[in-house]
Amino acid sequence: MIKSKTDYFEYLKQDEIANDFKSSGFLQTIISIISPNPINIFLKRLRKAEYYKNTKSDIFSKTYYLYIRYLLHKSSIKLGFIIPENVFGPGLALVHYGTIVVNSKCKIGKNCRIHVDVNIGASSGEKEAPQLGDNVYIAPGAKIYGNIRIPNNTAIGANAVVNKSFEEENTIIAGIPAKVIGNVDIKKIIKHV
Repeated sequence: MIKSKTDYFEYLKQDEIANDFKSSGFLQTIISIISPNPINIFLKRLRKAEYYKNTKSDIFSKTYYLYIRYLLHKSSIKLGFIIPENVFGPGLALVHYGTIVVNSKCKIGKNCRIHVDVNIGASSGEKEAPQLGDNVYIAPGAKIYGNIRIPNNTAIGANAVVNKSFEEENTIIAGIPAKVIGNVDIKKIIKHV
């Protein structure tokens, strides 16, 4: 969770690295001005909203926070993302535009790489939602729901339905319902780890 300006800049830096957004160099700066990356814009707005929500309390900051929330909402609609504030740690990689729905009660660690058509939420009216560790890869179409925990360094396969907790790290989870199908070196999937 972003609790200071230092945290805010660190989150921005880690998100930039995770998504391979190149910001250095004159040519890259010109390209980003002429044709900005919508996912980069979304992530910057998300992190700015988190920063203002968590650290500012004066009336000007609260008003500015509402403006940032409005811009974040516009980006969300454009890209198909429903990603609440204060859910993902630093290094969030959003690979494609398209539907990604995440419950506000979820907590997801650093360096999560998430693809399109993913749903992470509560189950059957429960208040608890999934808790995912660091360095989790979520392939397209995965559904993760319920009061469950996913450990660090886990890869979740395409179209997997994950409705129970797992404990062993460095594994691949796949299937309907999901089960461990093998081991994984997460550094081969999430390159910036």
